Amino acid sequence: MDEFKVRTIDLQQVQNQTRHRTDGLSSSTLVLRRGQAFTVTVNYDGRPFDPLKEKLIFRIVLGPIAVEVPVSRFGQPSLTQWTAVLERSVPNPTGPRALSVSLSSPATASIGVYTLQLRVEARLSVRTHLLGQFTLLCNPWSQADSVFLQSEDLRTEYVMSDIGLLFKGSPGNLVSRPWSFDQYEKGILDICMKLLQLSPQHQADMGKDLLNRNSPVYIGRVISAMVNSNDDKGVITGNWSGDYSGGVNPSKWSGSADILRMWAETQFRPVKYGQCWVFAAVMCTVMRALGIPTRVITNFNSAHDTNGNMVIEEYYNEMGEKLSFSRDSIWNFHVWVESWMKRPDLGRGYDGWQVLDPTPQERSEGMFRCGPAAVKAIYEQKVDAQYDVPFVYAEVNADVRVIIVRDRTVLSTSVDKRRVGALISTKRPGSMLMQDVTSEYKTEKDMVPFRAAGGFAAGGYTFERTMPREDSKGVAVSLQLLKAPLVGENISFNVIITNNEAAQKLLKKHVNAQNKEYNRNPSGSFWESHDDMKIGPKETVTIKHEISFKEYMLKETAEDSLVNLAVVIEDVKSQERVLASEEFNIRTPSLNIQIQNEVSVIINTPQVATVVFTNPFNVAVSGELTVSGSGLLEEKAQMRITIQPRETTKKPVSFTPRMAGAKMLSANLVLENPPTILHGFKTINVQAS
Repeated sequence: MDEFKVRTIDLQQVQNQTRHRTDGLSSSTLVLRRGQAFTVTVNYDGRPFDPLKEKLIFRIVLGPIAVEVPVSRFGQPSLTQWTAVLERSVPNPTGPRALSVSLSSPATASIGVYTLQLRVEARLSVRTHLLGQFTLLCNPWSQADSVFLQSEDLRTEYVMSDIGLLFKGSPGNLVSRPWSFDQYEKGILDICMKLLQLSPQHQADMGKDLLNRNSPVYIGRVISAMVNSNDDKGVITGNWSGDYSGGVNPSKWSGSADILRMWAETQFRPVKYGQCWVFAAVMCTVMRALGIPTRVITNFNSAHDTNGNMVIEEYYNEMGEKLSFSRDSIWNFHVWVESWMKRPDLGRGYDGWQVLDPTPQERSEGMFRCGPAAVKAIYEQKVDAQYDVPFVYAEVNADVRVIIVRDRTVLSTSVDKRRVGALISTKRPGSMLMQDVTSEYKTEKDMVPFRAAGGFAAGGYTFERTMPREDSKGVAVSLQLLKAPLVGENISFNVIITNNEAAQKLLKKHVNAQNKEYNRNPSGSFWESHDDMKIGPKETVTIKHEISFKEYMLKETAEDSLVNLAVVIEDVKSQERVLASEEFNIRTPSLNIQIQNEVSVIINTPQVATVVFTNPFNVAVSGELTVSGSGLLEEKAQMRITIQPRETTKKPVSFTPRMAGAKMLSANLVLENPPTILHGFKTINVQAS
């Protein structure tokens, strides 16, 4: 009988990827998860395989590292090393013969693109067959993997889901911003693997980098640096200047695939431009693609403490105008990610969610990156737990010292311990609502007591923050927004002044409004009001103000119009001054998306969605409408539209779902005048046929 001779080898892509839950991911290779067996079928000619006469040895190669795995007839998959066990041989007297081998990787294997070879050693010959490549990912389904996550619902949300909701605005007026993570889009997984390959660590010492890639702690730190372009061939260049010429306004991105593809297609030149939510959303895509459970977090009133003293100084002049003296700043919101992993480097108690922040703010060990910082270490103020815990702790806990000055002379100071880290939020699993995770970062004493109230609780909390009432002062003042501000409407608010003393007072009142960017101090005032007033003994006076749309309309396209409102009350006789300030965002109207037959959206069946928008402005508006949806639309639908004042427009968009499960259609409308960006989204449950 002829000798045993390998004819073809089948990597069983469909069956293996279904078992490994990687079937939606798009790659030029087979995609597997570590710590789990996969099957390879060897088709051969000649007599049946006889382990006494020939040896089958798999060679698994990752860069300069190679492992030889002989096929054994009996054996158990191992959690600590590669194994290859003969499953069965299929005798077929007439047709081709086949044997199946079960290969297993250890749960601690490095993440990367491997090459698989098979060597057949007979008495007189040695033949080597190249079987192709496979991409190995982390495995949150395997208890032995350091990213193991117990709950199937959480694995679905934090690894499998490609639907994102990013929170922006302010705690009292939350803005939900749809984002498509796009990890299933064509070629995206291969680009994510390229991120690891182009990292400075890999370029400097390939072997060391590949060995370290068994650790999600290491991977997270590498990716956090590679998402920004500051020290390396990273993905995105940040720009907070307001001038986005030569690139894309960060507010116009709606998903990660466009950014990652642009980076790959331009020979890995950084994509222009991103801001914090773009950096974080792209990092979430990469980590989920690599199999590491990840979610996007927004910290409202996020402190950027440049000098490490845990205090942010804010300066105002006596007219209530905020000044830019300090390098420290409070971002109205800042967005980072948390990834789920064990922390063997920190000892027990610090496993679980870890903060990773790809926005380039400060250097960590010489590079612009941040984390992983264990959320538990931040909660416990364990500032020596690596990495970057003091920086993140300050972002959620710093004190604010408010100083009123005239000609560089301090007139009064007060301290606000409650403002920073007022709300820390993420998307709730399985829904499009917000989940408050503040209590995971902060102890009770550091948290703001929110007062839920009617009227101004637009999709979130009412947020009334008065400066700590210093009753030692003769006068107290606070600000109260009367409704959630919306673009196109007036801003209405009250100034409430209380005389704590039993004598009449003569006061000067200065109210000031300034436009601001979310990550820095405001620019000049666009509205102010100054008057003299009398207040009776122990009296409280409420004065209402209105700022019209004309007075606050922005000059450049933004989706986050932010206002810093402040009032200074001066007691003419005692020269004592008190200040109250409030920063808030002006929300843009939402786009509405309707689906013809919502309950029966079926895979591969054509459907129609309609985007509905009513123009709230007193002028005609025109702009570009874009509708996209991963797994629903192959190409984005784009159209120019013009809408008359108060008119409603309805634009139909046809789509054919290509993937089952929870999917999202999102629409954005970039208007030229007023320059603003509107968003809308609709989640759709696509049923298998």
